[in-house]
Amino acid sequence: MAECALSLASSSPPLSANLRISPTRFSPLRRSLLLTSPSGTGKPLFCSHPHRRTSVLRTNSSRSQLRTKASMSESVTEKSKAEVKVYDSEEELAVALAKYTADLSEKFCKERDAFTVVVSGGSLIKSLRKLVEPPYIDSIDWSKWHIFWVDERVVPKDHPDSNYLLAYDGFLSKIPIPAGHVYAINDALSAEAAADDYETCLRHLVKSKILDISKESGFPKFDVMLLGMGPDGHIASLFPGHPLVHEKEKWVTFIKDSPKPPPNRITFTFPVINSSANIALAIVGAGKADVVQKSLGDDKSSDLLPVQMVSPEGELVWYLDKDAASKL
Repeated sequence: MAECALSLASSSPPLSANLRISPTRFSPLRRSLLLTSPSGTGKPLFCSHPHRRTSVLRTNSSRSQLRTKASMSESVTEKSKAEVKVYDSEEELAVALAKYTADLSEKFCKERDAFTVVVSGGSLIKSLRKLVEPPYIDSIDWSKWHIFWVDERVVPKDHPDSNYLLAYDGFLSKIPIPAGHVYAINDALSAEAAADDYETCLRHLVKSKILDISKESGFPKFDVMLLGMGPDGHIASLFPGHPLVHEKEKWVTFIKDSPKPPPNRITFTFPVINSSANIALAIVGAGKADVVQKSLGDDKSSDLLPVQMVSPEGELVWYLDKDAASKL
């Protein structure tokens, strides 16, 4: 395994905690390098690291465009309008998602010489596959990318439930991203300690100017979050009816009673998710059509699903295949 350290801007203070970096291009079975700093804080740091109208577009189809209401509370939708795009197949969705991501990469690499990308697990990683094919594999400046996880299962990195392993196999191992730009959790810690550790990592990246801070919320502002959605409407590891959906102070928190196994996880909180400059929700399959309909249709329920609470400071785009949008 290549051993590497996180490169911080020279103007930033020395790291005041133990730091581990998870490189790519290596077997996830192997451990990361532990770096120490003389000014330790006593904490380990592991960075191995009114209702809106929404357009629903059907691309590459002779059928007419659809229109639907996004029935969300005013407090959720007032910051950003959602654009909803429907594709005839998951393949077409993946092509569009790749172009969306590549365009944002070019924009932010020019503006701030870095591109901070948050991914989820599940089917989202499969939908990113076009990024590792021409023309994007050659045209994207991968050296400027920084990869984070919106949530992670507290399991070893070689465990089948690991979001890191899923991303490594399907995406990270196929791109020339610098090893120190991939921020995985410390899977040797408890869920609570791993969440604290990941938040400490993010705070160091804010100090080093790699990660922006939102002037509006004071929470970290990622350039883009590429997210999937569970069939129950959960986002990250924020589940319907769970108290964590109301967390307003922490950047990263933990859950030990996840309704979906495995039970121990860490997750970004909604203040962090909703501070993002851009969010893309990639949702495919008829099994999620009911939740899509509830989220974007005429449902007047006051009980919001977590996916309905997604409202970034910037732009929100729903990428749906026709099966996921079949009940709109």
